[in-house]
Amino acid sequence: MAAVKKLGRPTDERLAVLRNQATTLLWTGKVETTVEKAKAVRSYAEKLLTLAINTYEDTVKVKKEVVNAKGEKVTKEVLNDGPKKLVARRKLMARLYDVQEQRAEKESKADFEKRTQDVAHPLIEKIFNVYAPKYAKRKQEVGQGGGYTRILKLGARHGDNAEMAIVKLI
Repeated sequence: MAAVKKLGRPTDERLAVLRNQATTLLWTGKVETTVEKAKAVRSYAEKLLTLAINTYEDTVKVKKEVVNAKGEKVTKEVLNDGPKKLVARRKLMARLYDVQEQRAEKESKADFEKRTQDVAHPLIEKIFNVYAPKYAKRKQEVGQGGGYTRILKLGARHGDNAEMAIVKLI
């Protein structure tokens, strides 16, 4: 049985560090940390990405009755998550921190609110709408699942001589 790297911390602290670094990795595309933490974060993040890749296409069309501005009932078709995608979404939300979308430079408040009004959890949406299709396509072309991250070693950190690395999404 493979041993879990303890990273010199109690379980709750170790999981918080992994959760925080995986959130940063998936939001920004890279994170700089020590080599041991990088290996742990790679494993954690790749499992989450695999979960999203395997379930991102599971959607269900549902008809909803909506009252429009004139007070009339209108039937509207909506795409909802299927049961597998819903479970995966909830697991991702439990294992990652919620990151809020930032307003771009020179973007008005009205434009920002319009752009983000339908997005409750931007990181989860990014995983399902950007990363999952990208890596699923890569999986079909290359014929290999996994390997979504790359670790680049940087050398020793000044001060404590810890071996540093950057974890990047491919």
